[in-house]
Parts: sequence; C-alpha cells; structure tokens
Amino acid sequence: QVQLVESGGGLVQAGGSLRLSCAASRRTFSEYAMGWFRQSPGKERELVSGISWSGGSTFYRDSVKGRFTISRDNVKNTVYLHMNSLKPEDTAVYYCAAGSRSYVQYAQSEYNYWGQGTQVTVSS
Repeated sequence: QVQLVESGGGLVQAGGSLRLSCAASRRTFSEYAMGWFRQSPGKERELVSGISWSGGSTFYRDSVKGRFTISRDNVKNTVYLHMNSLKPEDTAVYYCAAGSRSYVQYAQSEYNYWGQGTQVTVSS
C-alpha cells in the first residue's frame, strides 16, 4: 500500500503564492509518474499538472500554464506544485496522485493511489 501525504495548502490572497508538497511512501517512487488534481464544489475533479518519472516531461492544464510549476525530488520521494499568481478560481481541494506508468498520465483511472487532499482557498 502506498501512502501519499499532502501539505502546504491554506488561505492566500489573489496574486499570492503557495507550494504544495506530497510525500510518498512508495519505494519505487522514482519509477512512476505523479499528478496533481483539484476539485471545487459542484465540479468534477480535474488534472492540474502531471510529471513523468524523471521530471523530463510535464503537463499543465491551460488555466494554470505560466503560473504553476510541478517538480519532483526522487531522493526525497516528494512531488511539489509551486503555485504563483493565484486566482480565486484556483480555490479547490488539491489531490496528489501516483500513476501506474512512468510517463505523464491524464486520466484519473490511470492513477493508482491518492492523497487525502489539501484545501487551497484564494480570496479576492
């Protein structure tokens, strides 16, 4: 069983920054892709960003391009989401997920393990 523990969420004003972290208990962490999803009330959970096993390939949804950066540290078994220029529409519960393949994955069904989520609230 793989455990994913997110941290770094909170309340921030529009234009501010946050860094989310996700620590994984997986021994083979470095072999698999990771992703960050988010879900706001009344909306479906959506992929925000994904990263391949090496960090060499990344994905960002259009609404966060240029503002968010995903990275990973395979020594620390941790993936990060750096969020800058935050907007009220970024408000959501953010989930870290571990993929089932080494390359960037896009469908929720391709992710095997999920964290408990961390709340990000951006005030206007």
